[in-house]
Amino acid sequence: MTTPTGPVGVGIIGAGVIAAQYLTQLATFPDVEVRAIGDLRAEASAARAEEYGIPHHGGVETVLDDPDVEIVINLTIPAAHHAVSSSILEAGKHVWSEKPLTTNREDAAALLRQASETGLRVGCAPDTVLGAGVQTALRTLASGVVGEPRSAVARFRSPGPESWHPNPDFLFQAGAGPLYDIGPYYLTALVMAYGPVSSVSAVGSRASETRTIGSGPRAGESFEVEVPTHVNGVLRFASGTTGSVEFSFDDPIGRPPVLELTGSTGTIALPDPNVFEGPTLVAQRGDEDWTEHEATGAVTGRGLGVLEMARAIRAGRPHRLTGELADHVLDIMISLDEATGTTSGVDLASTVSAPALLDEDFDPLAATL
Repeated sequence: MTTPTGPVGVGIIGAGVIAAQYLTQLATFPDVEVRAIGDLRAEASAARAEEYGIPHHGGVETVLDDPDVEIVINLTIPAAHHAVSSSILEAGKHVWSEKPLTTNREDAAALLRQASETGLRVGCAPDTVLGAGVQTALRTLASGVVGEPRSAVARFRSPGPESWHPNPDFLFQAGAGPLYDIGPYYLTALVMAYGPVSSVSAVGSRASETRTIGSGPRAGESFEVEVPTHVNGVLRFASGTTGSVEFSFDDPIGRPPVLELTGSTGTIALPDPNVFEGPTLVAQRGDEDWTEHEATGAVTGRGLGVLEMARAIRAGRPHRLTGELADHVLDIMISLDEATGTTSGVDLASTVSAPALLDEDFDPLAATL
């Protein structure tokens, strides 16, 4: 079989809010080409296709049947991730999934097994961890500037997305909530910094049984909340390092995000892991103030992980944001969720090796294929 050359053909399933972010960035990457977009609502895929100049649009089968599509980006709601990703593999195409990988361990294991058996790849968001912001912080940590790793703190607090999202229901259903929706950004960065997590403990709560949509055509409509909307957890990494995490949609005013890595001689404050840039701050014992390290590396938007995966496929090397990494992060989140219902901790069965840092000179805008 002839190895394909030139830009990697990409398809998208799911034409909702997040699709616009992906499409805006993918259009700037010469090494990928969006060939098709599909959605259960044909009018939604048609609108996106017209907006971004995509050659083919229609239902899901439009993407799965396109012979020029090599990677399919799964932008469906979390509850559909496994079924859609599985159908992508069945069609003989690689998968890039929005987070979380699936909503339970069994589906995640089945998906990774299917990919292995078919010789196809699974990649998964968040790809913000490949951006200049987090990558600069991880390079700073690796330099040993704050000494031996000791602990971490991650904190996200907001009033919740129902005030601005036109269809926020799914963000309060199984597989979502602040733990599953926001947690992947922080937890993936922590695993990349400190390695796999071995056990967790947690408490959780739900401020209200219903929420009210605050904007868009459904404004004023109420919906049920199925998951904890505030989770406090403690992580123990296999290395012996510990971390505390807090994810909340219950803070009436919202707070700046916090992600800090503390070592034996100092602390590194990372930028918001939900974005691709931002300064790294370092404080050593005895310092009166933080020292800013300017971010270096890829400054872009969602789709960076798809690009890195596409280049890896062409080069025949492993990509960085693997299904196995996403599976371990999912296991952490499910374990934290389970721990909220018990007074004891939960041990994790999964493990993973942290991916290599992205080359500092990785240029998304270069044509390398």
